[in-house]
Amino acid sequence: MRGKDRSDGFGMFVTEKWVDSVVKLERHSERVLILKVVLDNSLMNVLPHLGKPEEEKESFWNELFHLVSCIPQSEMVVLVGDMNGHVGSNSVGYDGTHGGYGFGDRNADSSRILEFADGLNLVICNTLFMKQDSKLVTYIDGSAKSTVHYIMVRQGDKVKVRNVKVIPNEECIPKHKLLVMDMRFNATKMATQEVRAKSTCMETQGGTHL
Repeated sequence: MRGKDRSDGFGMFVTEKWVDSVVKLERHSERVLILKVVLDNSLMNVLPHLGKPEEEKESFWNELFHLVSCIPQSEMVVLVGDMNGHVGSNSVGYDGTHGGYGFGDRNADSSRILEFADGLNLVICNTLFMKQDSKLVTYIDGSAKSTVHYIMVRQGDKVKVRNVKVIPNEECIPKHKLLVMDMRFNATKMATQEVRAKSTCMETQGGTHL
């Protein structure tokens, strides 16, 4: 619920067939949730979030850093959301964290995103795959185009990521495009799981890649 003095907030959708796999939902603030889901005998922590206004960004990133760092290394982390920054297409200085692909140039807020990911040993999944610009751009306002929505996982889980792309003709909210990640697990029988946070959609699958 949202108080009278609140102007933001968000929720999550989980497809019905995966409801029984959800073991916990933690709301840490009006902009950060942790959804705990059991997949392939392991616990996945999905953290959708919304960025903060400029005057609150430092405290927001500190809070997010603390939450992620407290999740045991034995558990998966999938961080998704609008991070209000452009990490660009260049991996210089952040090899391993930035995969070397992306859209446009870095801006002032890129250092927060890249340092956050680097400090927690995360990889920015959007940057792992070469794509057409239309499948990289997550935000369009007139002639202005950028990537501000990102999905991150721990370095050890990068091998499970099969694809990340934007669906150009799908909008979750005006101007924000749908971002999709495919993951592959070792389970012999697994249907597609879909978790949505704001304008980001994450899909996981086992068996063959769609």
